[in-house]
Amino acid sequence: MKIVEEIPLLEKILGDWKDIIGSQYEPYKNHVYRVINFCLMFHECSQEELEKITIAGSFHDLGIWSNNTVDYLPPSIELAKKYLEESDRTQWSTEIALMIDEHHKITEYADKKYPLVEVFRKADWVDVTMGLRAFDLPKNDVQEIIDKFPNLGFHANLMELTKAEFIRHPFNFLPMMKW
Repeated sequence: MKIVEEIPLLEKILGDWKDIIGSQYEPYKNHVYRVINFCLMFHECSQEELEKITIAGSFHDLGIWSNNTVDYLPPSIELAKKYLEESDRTQWSTEIALMIDEHHKITEYADKKYPLVEVFRKADWVDVTMGLRAFDLPKNDVQEIIDKFPNLGFHANLMELTKAEFIRHPFNFLPMMKW
């Protein structure tokens, strides 16, 4: 397994958000690197597919910070669509929107028209569960990626956001989750 340690497109996209993300910048960037590397473990990507995964990865949780919300899927999708328009990649909008919108789906994403949606969904689950839900990926390889891109409090921050959302909306504190 080869770990991808630096992705210029990811660095550029997230670099533009560094001030807004603030103290969670490095933890979020490491999360995105872990997710992308898990994607690459699930699927041998072409250069175009790697770009799609990188764009989806960069934007998939950004609504947390841009809109200060746990219901971050719609704003994250809008940010990605705006980026795709500005970078002349609008033909990828549907697929990347689905990758973002379905990344917390508990069950398999079954539409085979966009296979990267399921790849991305599984990769995010591997990371959000810290490898407990690994979909048969080798545990040692998962741990190697986690060690390479340390958590730095990313999951703890998610728990704090979830607790705060539970207090505000006890009957809908995980609005991003889907069956």
